[in-house]
Amino acid sequence: MTTHTEHVLTLTQWLSPAYPVGAFAYSHGLEWAVESKQVTSHHSLNEWLETILRFGAGQADALFLAAAYRADDPSDTDMTARAFSASAERLKETVLQGEAFARATSDIWSLSMPSLTYPVAVGHAARLQELPLDLTLTIYLQAFVSNLTAAGMRLVPVGQTEGQRLIKALTPLCIEIAQSAEAGSLDDLSSTAFMGDIAAMKHETQYSRIFRT
Repeated sequence: MTTHTEHVLTLTQWLSPAYPVGAFAYSHGLEWAVESKQVTSHHSLNEWLETILRFGAGQADALFLAAAYRADDPSDTDMTARAFSASAERLKETVLQGEAFARATSDIWSLSMPSLTYPVAVGHAARLQELPLDLTLTIYLQAFVSNLTAAGMRLVPVGQTEGQRLIKALTPLCIEIAQSAEAGSLDDLSSTAFMGDIAAMKHETQYSRIFRT
């Protein structure tokens, strides 16, 4: 019988920086936000990430993950997730990470995983492995914040200690969004993080960049 500790360790492995999905290569538009002086400090990085979590891809990904977890066939949820991407780079970000996650998880856990967008792939894999939905959502969201905070530390004058404080400060919001997504459905989908979407679009033609998105 799988224990709670094993569930936690599986999820932390799936969503760790070491898992081969290439998350470190994506800034989710943050690189352009820094270039255009939208994000210049620890405070503005915190505001940017809070907005993305609460009103952008954070809450949307959580809803897609939960819907995929509940579905016998995640293909319809996956099509919706693709259509919901606001730009070419956002679509690339979720598709490439999802494909990489599905390949690695299929090989390591001997699962039959189709190529899916990232949150849909995680939700489907969690269902197949019978992992708790609430835990999957919460750790997924904290990993999302951690990855973007790491990008911020490379782009903004934010030190490692400040970055970890930021992750800690946003953890209660991750829990709140996870709880809302677990109780919700795709009928609750929305996205009003407009500057985040614009940043992702602008990044497509940014002259000098180190991130793929």
